[in-house]
Amino acid sequence: MSHTIAAVSTGNQVAAIGILRLSGDDCIEIAEKVFSRPLQSVPDRKLILGELFDIQSRAIDQCMAVVSRAPHSYTGENTVEFHCHGSPAVLAAGLQSLYAAGARPARRGEFTKRAFLNGKLDLTQAEAVIDLIEAETADAAANAAGQVGGRLQKVLLPVYDRLTDLCSHFHAVLDYPDEDIEDFGLSNYAASLRSDAKALYALLQTYGQGRILRQGVKTAIVGRPNVGKSSLLNALAGFDRAIVTDIPGTTRDTVEETVLAGSTRLRLIDTAGIRQTADTVEAMGVDRSRKALEEADLALFVCDGSQPLDREDREIIDLCLEAPQAIALINKTDLGSVVEPAELPFMQVIPISAGTGEGLDLLRNCIDDLFAGEVPCDGSILTNPRQYDACRRAYESLLSALRGLKLGVTPDALLLDVEAAMESIGEVTGATVREDITARIFERFCVGK
Repeated sequence: MSHTIAAVSTGNQVAAIGILRLSGDDCIEIAEKVFSRPLQSVPDRKLILGELFDIQSRAIDQCMAVVSRAPHSYTGENTVEFHCHGSPAVLAAGLQSLYAAGARPARRGEFTKRAFLNGKLDLTQAEAVIDLIEAETADAAANAAGQVGGRLQKVLLPVYDRLTDLCSHFHAVLDYPDEDIEDFGLSNYAASLRSDAKALYALLQTYGQGRILRQGVKTAIVGRPNVGKSSLLNALAGFDRAIVTDIPGTTRDTVEETVLAGSTRLRLIDTAGIRQTADTVEAMGVDRSRKALEEADLALFVCDGSQPLDREDREIIDLCLEAPQAIALINKTDLGSVVEPAELPFMQVIPISAGTGEGLDLLRNCIDDLFAGEVPCDGSILTNPRQYDACRRAYESLLSALRGLKLGVTPDALLLDVEAAMESIGEVTGATVREDITARIFERFCVGK
C-alpha cells in the first residue's frame, strides 16, 4: 500500500490558478475530508465544483476537484487534484488540511518517481519531465516533450531486446542441450550487432547539438579593453547588466547573462579586456577571460572599428580562431570605421554599433543559423550527460564484441561484452540503474512534480 502524498504542484507565486495534488491508495478518502462534495462515485477526469476547507473546517476557496484512479493516472496510483484560486495562503492552508486528514508531504520529484516505479514512465521519460519544466526555448521544450512521449525509448529498447534475444538463445542452447533448439552461431548475429552499434553511434552523434539545446551556447565576448564588450552584452540582454565606462579595464571579472538569439539560447560571458597588465586584480580577470574563451562554444571577437587593429587585437584574433565557432564584430560603426572586414580572418564579420543597436539583428540571425542545426527537435536528440555516458559505454562494448567476433573468440567471452552493453542501456532506461543514481535524478525535481 502506498502512503498518500500531497504537495502544491504550481509553485508559491500568486497566480490565477493553483493546484494541490495528491497520490496514493487512500487519497480519495483523504480528499473527501477537506472537500464539500463526495468523490468516491465521481467519474475519472471529471471536474467537480465544491468548497475546500482548512484545518478549522472553514471554507477557504471554491475550487474544482478531479479524480484519476489507478492505473490510469500520471503516477499509476489513485490521484486527486484541487484546482484552486492561486493564492499562496489558500494553497498553504489547503495543504495543511490535507496533512491533518492523513496525507504526508511529498518529497522532491516523488510523483514522477512513483510514475517510474509503477511502470508509467521509463527513466528517459522521467528525466525528460524535468527538462521540459526547465526548457527555455521552444526547441528545448519540443525535444523534451518528444522524450516524455518515449522517443529515446523507441531507439534504445529494440537494441536492448535484440541483445536480450542473443543472450537468451545462447543460454537456452547451453542449459537445455537435449531440447530441439536451433544451434547457436555467433556469425548469425554479426549483422544484428553491427546494426545495433550503428544505432547507438547515430544517437551519440546528436549529443553535441543536444548539449547546446539543453545548456545553451557558451559564448565568450572577447577583445582588448574598451572596445565595447560590456556595451554589447547590455545591448543583447536588453538592460544594463555590466558596468560601462570610458576607462579601460573596468571589467575585471567575467559577467554572465542568458539571452535568446532567435531560437538559440546564449550563455553570454563578458570578459575582462585581454592585454598585458601589471595590475594583479586585472591580470586575474584576464586569466579568467582566456579560460572562458577556451571553454566557449562561440567566440565573439569585438574590435573598435574607429581605430586601426593593433598587436593585441591580432593576438586575440588568433585565440578566437581556435574556438569551435567564431564571429568578428566591428563595433562603434556610429563613430565611423577604419577597419575593413577583409582585415579580419573570420568566416563571419559583422559591423555593429552596440550603442545604437545597428547590426544586432544580423548578429542574432547569424548565431541562430550556426546553432539551430538540421536535426529535428522531436525527442531524438540526446541531451543528458548521464545518458550520453551510458550510451557511449554501450557502444564501446558492442565494438568490443564485434572485434571479438572477427578474432573468433568463444561465445561466452563475446557475451560478456553484450551483457555489458545491455547493462549500460539499462542505466539509460532505468532497467538496471542503481538506486542512489535514481534518487539523485529525482532530487533535481521540484516538490509537487
